[in-house]
Formats: sequence, C-alpha cells, structure tokens
Amino acid sequence: MAGNDWINSYLEAILDVGPGLDDKKSSLLLRERGRFSPTRYFVEEVVSGFDETDLYRSWVRAQATRSPQERNTRLENMCWRIWNLARQKKQLEGELAQRNAKRRLERERGRREAVADMSEDLSEGEKGDTVGDLSAHGDSVRGRLPRINSVDAMEAWVNQQKGKKLYIILISLHGLLRGDNMELGRDSDTGGQVKYVVELARALASMPGVYRVDLLTRQVSAPDVDWSYGEPTEMLNIRNEDFLDEMGESSGAYIVRIPFGPKDKYIPKELLWPHIPEFVDGALNHIIRMSKSLGEQIGGGKPVWPVAIHGHYADAGDSAALLSGALNVPMLFTGHSLGRDKLEQLLKQGRLSRDEINSTYKIMRRIEAEELSLDVSEIVITSTRQEIEEQWRLYDGFDPILERKLRARIRRNVSCYGRFMPRMAIIPPGMEFHHIVPQDGDMDGEIEGNEDHPSSPDPSIWIEIMRFFTNSHKPMILALARPDPKKNITTLVTAFGECRPLRELANLTLIMGNRDGIDEMSGTSSSVLLSVLKLIDKYDLYGQVAYPKHHKQSDVPDIYRLAAKTKGVFINPAFIEPFGLTLIEAAAHGLPMVATKNGGPVDIHRVLDNGLLVDPHDQQSIADALLKLVAEKHLWAKCRQNGLKNIHHFSWPEHCKAYLSKIAGCKPRHPQWQKSDDGADTSDTDSPGDSLRDIQDLSLNLRFSLDGEKTGGSANDSSLGSEGNAADKKSKIENAVLAWSKGVVKDTRKAVDHNSSSGKFPSLRRRKQIFVVAVDFDTFASLAEATRKIFEAVEKERVEGSIGFILSTSLAISEICSFLASGGFSPSDFDAFICNSGSDLYYSTPNPEDGPFVIDFYYHSHIEYRWGGEGLRKTLFRWSSSVIDKKAEDAERIVSSAEQLSTDYCYAFTVKKPGLVPPVKELQKVLRIQALRCHAIYCQNGTRINVIPVLASRSQALRYLYVRWGVELASMVVFVGECGDTDYEGLLGGVHKSVILKGACSSASSQLHANRSYPLSDIMPLESPNVVQAAEESSAIRSSLEQLGCLKS
Repeated sequence: MAGNDWINSYLEAILDVGPGLDDKKSSLLLRERGRFSPTRYFVEEVVSGFDETDLYRSWVRAQATRSPQERNTRLENMCWRIWNLARQKKQLEGELAQRNAKRRLERERGRREAVADMSEDLSEGEKGDTVGDLSAHGDSVRGRLPRINSVDAMEAWVNQQKGKKLYIILISLHGLLRGDNMELGRDSDTGGQVKYVVELARALASMPGVYRVDLLTRQVSAPDVDWSYGEPTEMLNIRNEDFLDEMGESSGAYIVRIPFGPKDKYIPKELLWPHIPEFVDGALNHIIRMSKSLGEQIGGGKPVWPVAIHGHYADAGDSAALLSGALNVPMLFTGHSLGRDKLEQLLKQGRLSRDEINSTYKIMRRIEAEELSLDVSEIVITSTRQEIEEQWRLYDGFDPILERKLRARIRRNVSCYGRFMPRMAIIPPGMEFHHIVPQDGDMDGEIEGNEDHPSSPDPSIWIEIMRFFTNSHKPMILALARPDPKKNITTLVTAFGECRPLRELANLTLIMGNRDGIDEMSGTSSSVLLSVLKLIDKYDLYGQVAYPKHHKQSDVPDIYRLAAKTKGVFINPAFIEPFGLTLIEAAAHGLPMVATKNGGPVDIHRVLDNGLLVDPHDQQSIADALLKLVAEKHLWAKCRQNGLKNIHHFSWPEHCKAYLSKIAGCKPRHPQWQKSDDGADTSDTDSPGDSLRDIQDLSLNLRFSLDGEKTGGSANDSSLGSEGNAADKKSKIENAVLAWSKGVVKDTRKAVDHNSSSGKFPSLRRRKQIFVVAVDFDTFASLAEATRKIFEAVEKERVEGSIGFILSTSLAISEICSFLASGGFSPSDFDAFICNSGSDLYYSTPNPEDGPFVIDFYYHSHIEYRWGGEGLRKTLFRWSSSVIDKKAEDAERIVSSAEQLSTDYCYAFTVKKPGLVPPVKELQKVLRIQALRCHAIYCQNGTRINVIPVLASRSQALRYLYVRWGVELASMVVFVGECGDTDYEGLLGGVHKSVILKGACSSASSQLHANRSYPLSDIMPLESPNVVQAAEESSAIRSSLEQLGCLKS
C-alpha cells in the first residue's frame, strides 16, 4: 500500500507475537488460520487506494498499550480489519469490472448503430489511425501548428491578426479570484485553476487582434474574505506592452464578479450548483451591455458579440453551455479535473458508498454538467493526451473511435447524419518566463551572499532549507508536492534512503505545503508526513533531507534557483500526474527532471527532452534515474540545455497563438436578427417582416397559424445529405414567398405605429412585467382553471396592459388552439407561446383577422446548432420500437411516433404505459453514445416524449426573449406546479420570480423524477427569496405576488 510505510512496523509487531500463537492462551481465531503470515497476506491482498488513516490511529494506540494481552488483542483486531479491507477491495473490483463491461457493450452497440445509419461504407481513409494515435483524439499543438521559433515568425503571425477586435469570455466560478496576491492554497477551491485562468486572461488580452477579455466569476462580499473579492470589476495589468497602441476605452483584461448565491457568504464549489442559473442571468446581462458598449466603440454601432465563451471546470462549463445557447455563440471547455475519473477513484478507495460520494461531492450533478459541456462545446481544450485517452473516454458524450470516423467524414465532406463530436485540442498551459534568469549552477563559493549581486543577501527560503543539511554543497534533489498519498513522496524517500551512492552524492528537499502542527493537519496529510519522518529516522537521513514547515508562493522561484545552483534535479514521482506544471517551472529555471511515466509528463518530456521518465511504483528505477542525472555531469548539462532551448513551447504567447487559431477555426455564430437604425424603445425593429431575404436565410422554415405542425422531413435534411433537387427547392421558395407576402407579416407591418409605444411588436415589449404560465397539467381543464385563477389575481393590471402573459408548455401549437377554445381564452390574452417544450416560439398577432399566431423563425436559427435531423429521427424510431411490454402476449410497443405533433425542431412520441418506459437519463445516454446532441423531455405525466435541440428549452426561450426583445428577466414571474415535466427544474432558478402552486401536478413526481441522478436541491435553491408557494386560489396568488414585490398591496 504505497505511501503508508508505517504499516510495515505494525506488521512486524504482529509477527513478533507470532510464536505466542502456538500457546494455549493465544487467540483461537488466529490459531485456526494455521501458518498465517499477516505481512504476506497484507501485501498480496490489500492494494493502494484505501485511506488507512483510521487503521494508523489504531496502530498508534496499540503501540502505546503496555499490556501484552491487550496489545495482542488490538493487533488481532487490526488483522481482521485488514482482511475486511481486502474483501471490500475484491467487491469493488468486481463492481468496476461490471461497470466497464456494461460501458463497453453500450459503446459498441451505439457505435454499430451510428455506423449503420451512415449510408456509405467506411473507406480506408475513414478508418484512420489506431486509437492511441494522436490524430485520433485531437490536435497536438506541436504537431499541427507552426511554432513561434523566432522574432520574424512572431511578427508574421502578428501581422495576420491586425484589424481583428475580438471579445472573449472566460468563466471560472469557484474559489477566490483576483489579479495580484492570489491566496493560492487558502482552500481546496483556490488552487492552480485560479492562477491559470487569471494568467490566461492577461495573456490573451496582450495578443494582437484581441480587444477585450472578461473573466467572469462570483462576487464574494463575505466578512471572512478580503474586501477585494467583492469589487464588481477589476482590471488586470497586461505585462506585454507591444500592442498598447491598439488599446481602447474598454479594451484589456478584466475580472468581472457577478453576484449570485448566498449574500455575504463564501461557500465551496459543491454548494454552488443550485445558484448557477442566477449566475447565467447576471452574466447574460453583463455580456449584452458590454457587447452594445463595444459596438459603439469599435463595431460601428452594431453589437460586438463574444467570439467564444470558455468554461473552466464543470460548474463553469454548465454556465457556459447555457450562455452559449442564449447568445448563439461558440463554446469552449476545459475540465481541469473530471467528475467521472474522481468517482472511479473514490469508489476504488472503498471508504464511501456511491450515495455518500454523491452527497459529499455532488458528483452526479458535476458529471451531468460535463456531459452537457460535451454536447455544446465546439472545442474541448486538454493539457495532455492522457486526459483524452483515460478520462474523457469515460463519458457517454465522447467516443474516440467514433470521433475518428466522424472527423474522417468531415474531411471528405461526407454527411455525418446529424452526429457531432467536439474537437479535442491539446494545448499545454502557458507560463511567464520573461522574469526568470536561469541559475548558472555553481556552488563552489559559500552560500552566504548572492553571487550575482554580492551586496544582496540570499533569499530567506535558502537559509531555511540549508539549515537541514550537513553538506549544503551537494546537488539538491527537489520534490514539490502536497503530502498526499497520490504524490508518492514516501516511495521517493525510500528510494533515496536505500541507495547509498545517491545519498553520498546528493541531498533531498521535500516542499510539502505549509503546516503549523502535524496534529492540525488532515488525517491523510498527517499520515503521509509521519511516514516520511519515520523513513528519515529508519534510514538515518538526518542532515541529508530538508522538509521546511513554511514557504510563501513567492519563494517557489527561489527554491527552483537554489536547486539549479547546486546542479540538482527536480522530481515528480506521482502515481498519475494529469499535467505537471511544476516540471515546466523547473525546466524554465534550468533543472533537469525525473518524472512519472503516467500522464502529462510524457507529453512534456516529448517536447522538452530534458530528463528521464520512471515507473512510480519501482523505487529502484527512481533511484537509478536520479543517480544517473546527478553523477553524469554531461547528461545533466545536456538535459538542462534542452529544457532551456525548448521551454518557449510552453510560453503564454505560444499557448495563446494555438488557442486563437482554434477559435478561428470555429464557425462564427451570433444572434442573427438585423437591427434598424431606430432605437429599440420606439420602433418596430426586429419585426418578422423586416425582409424577404430572411426567408432564404432560414431554409424556408416559415409556418403560420396551424401550418406550424410538421408534415414533411426535417429542415436539416439537406445538410445531412438527404435527397432533394433544385426544382423542389425553387417550388418551396416560391410558395414561402407567396405565403409570406399574403400573410400575417404584410398586415403586421401595417399595424405597427412608429410613433406609438402601443405599436411595438411583439406586444410583450411594452409590458412592465411578464407572467409565464408554465404549469404542467396533463388535462386542458386543469390548465385552464389554473390560468383563470392567475388572470383573476391580476385582473386590474392585466386590463391596464402593464402585465403580459406567456404560455410555456410541452403542447404543440394545434393543441394550444384547442386549449384556448375549450378554456374560453383568446390568443390575444397571451403575448407569446413557448411550445413543444421550448423548441418553437409564437407571438399573438396585433390583428386577429390576419391569423392568431406568427412564428419567430429567428428562434429556430438560434437553437438549430447540432440538431440531428433525420439521423436523430431514425435513431429515435429504432429506440421506440425496442421499448415493448414483454409481459403482453404480442410484445406490444408502448412508444410510438406522434407525427401530427412533431415539428422540424421537435420529434414527439406518445407513451401508452409510462411506467414501462426507461427513465429519461437512459434515453439521453443512448443518444449521447451515438453522438446525437439533443434534449429528451418526458412530459404530460409521462405520456409524451419530446426530443428537441440541445440549445432549446423553456427556460432558454425566456433568455432568448431578453436577448432579442430586451424583456428583463427580473421582471418575469414564472408559475409552476409542485412538479412537472422533466425540464421542470430549469424553470425555478435564475433572477426571475417563481410561484409554486400547491397541489398542482403533484402526481407527476413519482413517475418522472424518481430516477433523477441527483436531488432537486442540487439544481435549485431550497430557500430563495425569489421562490414562494401559493394555494391555487386567486387571492392566495395575489398575496404571493405582493410578497415577491411584484404587486402593490
């Protein structure tokens, strides 16, 4: 059990009492086991991965026990606990094997079906390289992109960027972010990611062609943190001044802090999940205002939309996906660490059950956010190939083999039939090297006094380290890692202690974080540290090993300099290292490296070629590599020179060049509607009748009134390679133009009055508040009754016109017509209708005689990203035919297509027996495995399934209304039931108000939501001032609105 060498001592103690086992007084349990060897049993049966903190404490108590009988009893109990660990380990191994086998079968089945759906056989070109080949998984920066190897090359690239004015959004939600004096290590949320995103923002803003970079995070105004984290905006200093002539009024890099979550309280990342919709709404408001401001400065009056939104970690990925959908802007994602990988590791440790892990780490919510990020992202940026091959491939939404096939088809310009896979781009993190002056490596003189500047004293951290050594002139082996079993520090100390030639030639320095007292450290950290101290004592390494208690972040460069000055070596012996930023830092200071062969160091070594890779489990291999570099001076000098020569590959300019090149390869997306010169407050801008040219832009997806129902193929068919000819297209154009010119739009123009605020289209633009009826009843009568109660509660304001209404539902437009007729409502009672679970948006027309509805076809262009079209339809048909009632005599199908209710952007299915249908997460998994990006929603109490685009939803439709028409989200009130469709929770979070009608839709809970992967509390805040409950009575509803501050009492 690596990292827990203290176990040897208590096992030796167990063996010490071995002879006594033959005595009659010895334990019957141990005697019955015959020639039992606890040491051999432990080594063979118990493997690394368990946290033995409690076991260690038991051993300490056993050691302190003087009574031999009691001591033997304690040791015997520990043997049984070891046996229990082994039993748990075998059980976990079996469960892991079952999960892997199931995942493999699901992948293979999905891959076969996806390939079968693609009409032509795969050519040799599509077969691509092996799975392990780099091209199969992403683009290596080194292999695909030209390097900045000279000033001339850099100047050539700079000239290509001139004239660009890019606006980039970065998002990093958790931890404490500020530009200077970062409190790295203050808590588990304020670590390397915080430093990375701040430096990335700085570096991007200093690149040519980039006008502004906004780093969005949480505003924290808590008494236990510094006041600077409560500042709304912080401008970051840009160190590169070469492009200052391109600076403008709002240019540069900024940390923008969005208030969301509990006020006056700093909370860990696991508790941020329910508050993400609130962040999204706040960030959306900032981006729209900034885009308009930049438009005035550099866009000629037109908004300058972000060229990309980049989420960092799962919580920011979830936020970036929603913002990308609301703005129709490309999304990038960097995971930093991944939930599925962490779940696998925690399950292997065996100390927590799956439910306990989910409760502690909100792991399933995190995994779903990462799956959504895969659905929406254009590019996923990784640091290493290992991250792709061993971590991302655990996800339903990424299959490296299928990704390779799809990429080959794209290169050959062959249809992928609605299947999409994000591009994996390997771009190592950057570093600032301009301030680093590599040490010459000469310790012949005394250490007292700086040799480069004789008048200046040595850094204090040098003195702190040197006091440990008997001979401070020996080369220093440096390890810099927190005391964590995964970092494998004890194996390093053992390797050093057992290699006499290495001990004679070198000293060992262990920088293991900061500590005051060992007893005050966490159980795992204290266990590792005590193991190190015992090993130092065991091998008598006093005077040869340094382990200072404290160091500052600013001391780290000086520590590297000291190691280089002594002609030392940097080592990272971790079992697995996702990237290895410390290896790059060490190389920049002229230190050769010895590093684990598992993970990111392999990629770093391939670029730098400045050291040796070792098996972290083989202590002899570690000792040999260290001895080789320390003893062979020519090899040390060669590795040092290679590192310094190649280190520029990991510079920030290199990183940003690769980053911006990837963004340039994305298809530009932004809101499509055209703005007129009139102000938004006084004109009929954005009327659906602005231009006949718009018809062709939207692939003829114009349907009015009841013609909104789907009668033909998907609008995406042509892009997916479906059959069609020019004559049919011409006929469609002519018919659409004729319908457009004769229909609602022509008369809508007549109805609009530029000089009257009442002439605004749609009418929701002139409302002070918008009430959204989103109660998911499964009968028209129940929905009509609830709607009447809401109308009655605000009858006065409704008549005055200050309040408008939106009906948000899973119903199709034809069903809405039936609902309005049966309930005695007029289409004009509502300003807008969000239909088909958010895939269609209609407005009531100003002139009822021209037709009841007009569709917002721009909304379709807003949500059609990655819509699967006919390929998705085929997969859904195949899935529906597989869902049968096996107990019925004829294996009755219980899911069937509802063609009359389907539209171009909503495939509807009816369900006969909801209880027999797999949960929605299983259907979503099937679709993701086949690279189909969409939302599956179970609605109307499980009797219908709507499958809609991944960027569409009822909550996202509300954000679209804000982006297009300026309808403030804070002025909206959403009415929902106690439960609803499986998209119900999305309606409850955000800056809008919510009223939950007691007793409404409560029967849906057990059927639709019982199989949710995570509790509702992980999605919406349980206690929010924006959410109230009310009885389904008009007086109670009005009282709740007064409580929310929407109405005056």
